[in-house]
Amino acid sequence: MTHRTRLRRAAATALTAATAAALTLTATPATAAADVPAFLDPGQLPPHPSSAWYGGPVAGGVPDPLPFCVGGALPGATSRHRQFWTEFDTNAAQITVVERDEASARALAALLDQAIRACPARAEQEDPDVTAEWRNYGRLDVEEGATVHGVRTSHAGTGNDVHLFAVGRDARTVTVVRWGQLGTFAHAPVADFKKTTRTAVAKLH
Repeated sequence: MTHRTRLRRAAATALTAATAAALTLTATPATAAADVPAFLDPGQLPPHPSSAWYGGPVAGGVPDPLPFCVGGALPGATSRHRQFWTEFDTNAAQITVVERDEASARALAALLDQAIRACPARAEQEDPDVTAEWRNYGRLDVEEGATVHGVRTSHAGTGNDVHLFAVGRDARTVTVVRWGQLGTFAHAPVADFKKTTRTAVAKLH
């Protein structure tokens, strides 16, 4: 499956996942919901020039399919996520994990950062027709900090995909925000994504 196909599949399956998640959340006691860190709202994502953002409800576990680059590093049993999409190929997701203590959260954030840095090499190993590149967009001073990354992939015959990732932490809570669309680094809204990241991490407490 190409990375472009993953993007399209994530957007196409979001409504189905949202419906199933809504049924699950209906059965969750209100007291339990109060303990869940807040997630981004669709309007807090980087603005799309031709479409509004739409979002499903918060659901347990990790997104299906697993998020590009970070899926293998996420603890499925303790993760919660929300998926977002536009009327075009642009889509996004936020995954949040509440760890048992701050040391565990710090270790998970470091693991996720490393998974993103290593992602281009893994993508090229998995598919010889893929070339990929990682960029470091720096660290943000919000709560315990957040790091912002970019990953571009190019598949022979199908063009380029670009992804932005943020890994942030507040005490024992870790969140990952992923944004992706067709295009190159030139098409990535880095400044707006950093604003989104600050909002996402600030909403964890």
